Amino acid sequence: MTDEGGQSARGRRQLTERDAELTAIDAALTELCDTGNGPPTARRGGLLVYAGPAGSGKTTLLGEVRKKAAARGCTVLSARGGEQEHHMAFHVVRQLVQPVLAAASEEEHRRIMGSWYDIVAPAVGLVAAEGVGAPDPTGVRDGLDWLVTRFAVRYTPCVLILDDAHWTDPETLSWLAAFAPRAEELPMLVVLAYRPDELPPQGTAFRKLAERNGSRPFDLLPLTPGAVGRIVHDTLGAGADEPFRHECWAVTGGNPFEVVELLAKVRDRGLKPQQENISELRELASAVKGSGLITRIERLGTSAVRLAYATAVLGAATTPALAARIAALGGEEAADAIDRLRVARILTGGTAPDEPLDFVHPLIATSVYRSIPGALRTGMHGEAAVAVVEAGLGAAATARHLQETPAEGDPWVVTQLREAAREYLRSGAPEAARRCLARALREPPPFGDRAAVLFELGCSSLLAEPATTVNHLRSALEQPDLAPALREAITYRLAQALGHSDRMAEAAQVVAQEARQAASAKTRLRMQAEQFMWNAFRADEADSPVRSRRLAKLADHLTGRGLAERYILGLRGWDAMVRGEPAATALKYADQALGDGLSWTDDNWGFEVPVLVALTYMYCDQPGQAELLFTQGIAECERKGWRGAHLSFGFTLLGYIRYRRGRLAEAEDLVQAGLRIANRVGSQVPAQWFALGILIEILLARGRVREARQLADTFHYGDVVPNAVVYPDSATVYTGLLLAEGLRQDAEQRLTAVGARFDARGMRNPAWCPWQLNLSSALALADPERAAAQASEALARARQFGTESAIGQALLAAAEVASGPEELNLLTEAVRHLERSPAAYDLARGLVAHGSALRRAGLPQDAADQLYRGLEDAVHCGADSLAARARDELSAAGLRPLPLRYADTDGLTAQERAVAEHAARGQGTAAIAGELGISERTVNRLLSAACRKVGTDQAGLSRALAKTAEGRRGS
Repeated sequence: MTDEGGQSARGRRQLTERDAELTAIDAALTELCDTGNGPPTARRGGLLVYAGPAGSGKTTLLGEVRKKAAARGCTVLSARGGEQEHHMAFHVVRQLVQPVLAAASEEEHRRIMGSWYDIVAPAVGLVAAEGVGAPDPTGVRDGLDWLVTRFAVRYTPCVLILDDAHWTDPETLSWLAAFAPRAEELPMLVVLAYRPDELPPQGTAFRKLAERNGSRPFDLLPLTPGAVGRIVHDTLGAGADEPFRHECWAVTGGNPFEVVELLAKVRDRGLKPQQENISELRELASAVKGSGLITRIERLGTSAVRLAYATAVLGAATTPALAARIAALGGEEAADAIDRLRVARILTGGTAPDEPLDFVHPLIATSVYRSIPGALRTGMHGEAAVAVVEAGLGAAATARHLQETPAEGDPWVVTQLREAAREYLRSGAPEAARRCLARALREPPPFGDRAAVLFELGCSSLLAEPATTVNHLRSALEQPDLAPALREAITYRLAQALGHSDRMAEAAQVVAQEARQAASAKTRLRMQAEQFMWNAFRADEADSPVRSRRLAKLADHLTGRGLAERYILGLRGWDAMVRGEPAATALKYADQALGDGLSWTDDNWGFEVPVLVALTYMYCDQPGQAELLFTQGIAECERKGWRGAHLSFGFTLLGYIRYRRGRLAEAEDLVQAGLRIANRVGSQVPAQWFALGILIEILLARGRVREARQLADTFHYGDVVPNAVVYPDSATVYTGLLLAEGLRQDAEQRLTAVGARFDARGMRNPAWCPWQLNLSSALALADPERAAAQASEALARARQFGTESAIGQALLAAAEVASGPEELNLLTEAVRHLERSPAAYDLARGLVAHGSALRRAGLPQDAADQLYRGLEDAVHCGADSLAARARDELSAAGLRPLPLRYADTDGLTAQERAVAEHAARGQGTAAIAGELGISERTVNRLLSAACRKVGTDQAGLSRALAKTAEGRRGS
């Protein structure tokens, strides 16, 4: 029997007592593929997970999946985790996708990946364009989602198989845990196998994969005595007696791998399967694993032992030539050793120079690696590092071996580790980069390079471990004879790390100290810009008015030359807006700061000031300019693969602009997207606070008070006060929820505290924080005189700021606590201002309030005009409760609401219609994205746009499309 035949026979025997597992495979493949005549047609994917200890038959079972999938015409993507490679970022991802990518040209790669190419290329082993920068891990995971989704749709039906998932690198494991559940939406079956007891700590999300729908992994149990007896009978013949068969089960514990290997040795030895040979059987069993296995290899000769050692050290994809070099063997001697190890069922492969060597089973690889004497193993890793470099396998492959060698102060080692870290950062794997740089620091690096290594180490762990980053960067800053450019970069990153650790006061202090001792005027100005920025974000700033005066004095002497000057001008514009200076003043500085554009992703400058400049335009009633800047910023983040906090802020604050323009449904979609990203970044981070506050405001505007309360309770919004200033102010937003629930007294107490805090800091613009408008409403019933005073003061502040929306909003608040002719006059003026503003929702509020007041004043015709306008505007804004109020007012006036003007499906763009038609057929967003070659975010955006145009939800949109199609067929 050939080795291939032997492997096949062993595979069949190892599948004994695996009926349930095989049935599940057949059912899943049937669900995936149409088995009728003609080519297979993808139907529905899913997820299968098999768990069991080493040797329980997982690999054989996955081999059966691969065979069955190929027989049904499926595309198979397969990979296996490796014990020696589990710290190599995206090692398993590359195994999955590279066979498919290898069959296509770079032009085809770019066509498949589209805008994701430069983000994902380094992670999958392709070359990205120079100067693209380092994407964040979230961006790379999203890009991998896109790539594999495209594979699933392009090469449908598709089966993804991963063996030994417990040894998967953390980056692949993190991606897979999030992606695998989506297989149900795709023409893809995902099949995973792992050892539960060896899953790493970061595998918690992976462990939960199979529990999504209340199911659990298929646990591969040991074989029963009866099953082992049948395998003995099939392998050794009917002459095997019962005691011998039972002993085979006892010495292996029913482990399928050990059973098959033991019986192969019995057959090779020519041992009769009788009771009198049980003692010899036990001796053979000890050679299947552990020390017995090593003894068996040693019997094959010294060259075989060295070749096995070399293969274990090198790990996956070991070529015969590379193994021979590490084993210090000549070509013929290595080939002979490989043959002997292959015949002994230790190694497989290596029959051709380019065919990789591998161990027959991971258990053997583990036993061999652990048996190598410590000093020899270290030396072989050192030799492997050099050999891997010379073979052109890359610095990351080299770094894996250098991690196993002792620190000896070798500059070459430091160079290789730093290059590996750069490779990992370009791949979106900062944790892997951090490990390389931490090892480089232990080498240690040459004295002159120590500060640079500490700086690189700090940058690599900035988002994952900001507190640790602070220590590294402080140490870097303490190194003597720092080059000015490096010192400036370290200081900037240190301030960033402190700010991200919610230590903004310390961040401001660091840059202030650097500004005082900087020899360069340019550096001093840069540090002053950073100091002003971090102080602006501090909720505990002791003397904001002093900072504002210093900022104004400095800005008056600047002309916008260079980014440092433009950042200071941007901060001056923001400060002017927050303080309630005339909007024209704030806009003058914002225009100077903007110049020819501000980047969100410049590695040496933060994105905070560009965001503040864009928001200044929004608060100053120029939402079109603000939207343009946010759209450009979002696109810039997406191009660079920055899909974490930066992108969350982008979506959230773009949604805030839409909210202030009265486009509530669009705003809700955008802010929900921002919140989803923020939740992936972490809990109680600034991006999350921004999204929660804005989303609560939107829900309240749409009349969904219960949802707003549920959201606030889920995230403890209102209980925790952030240390950073967030927009909109969280305490003020929460009082809006309290007022909607009728809890006026609680709202009053909180708003009084908010007012004291902001007035002391000179932050008095009601357009930025409408705490006085809310306080006026809270006091309206209990203390109307004080309520009127608050509203009057807020109106005066709004008039000083001078925007139409701010004045209109303040007039609405003043009208709420007025009555009779004064109320009508205030509402008339409010509507007039709001009609000239971009605040469509506030205009709808003003129209309904004005119509209601006119009805109460006995002017039904005038009331009707305003109420009809208010109703239509409320509906188009998506403000359902306001629309209901308008209808009630019309009914109270004895009037019937007119039919609203909705667009039909003929108004949809071609792309909106295509997405809507796919959704109407029940396809999920991932499948639609893959089929149409667009992102899932674009799918959701187009669906939302189509629903708004038709004036319905997604189900109604599907019905409208069907009705349109019927009409066309009828005509």
